[in-house]
Amino acid sequence: MHSVSTPQSLADRYGTTRSPGKTRRNAILFAVVAVVVSAAVAYVAFRLIGSVPVSAERVAFTARPDKTMEVTLDVERNEPRQPAVCVVRVRDISGAETGRREVYIPPSEGSTRLRTVVTSGSRPVTADVFGCTYSVPEYLSRP
Repeated sequence: MHSVSTPQSLADRYGTTRSPGKTRRNAILFAVVAVVVSAAVAYVAFRLIGSVPVSAERVAFTARPDKTMEVTLDVERNEPRQPAVCVVRVRDISGAETGRREVYIPPSEGSTRLRTVVTSGSRPVTADVFGCTYSVPEYLSRP
């Protein structure tokens, strides 16, 4: 035969029930922590991804007969008086990268237009700017 469980024996076996106030308080605390963490992640993501301190746009490119390409680019910086470097690359007819060059961007008063020549391993058909940064390698910044 089975013994009948009483409310006291159930409490001994499973513990007492939670008070509704404590559960609500935990839910509010969890929601506040989730909002704060989400705001912190959004702020960090915006600082890393949202604003580009140095950007460049390819304005023109001209293929030369000797497997080189002249590339003209406009560079915009949020700190124009700080030197920067951009990587310019060329591609062949298959789309493969066949040459690249780091271009030193000297300090200036505003936006900068530069021309550079990139040597290619095969006949280049297009050019683009891979990216730019204020982290200028030492070998580019020496006079």
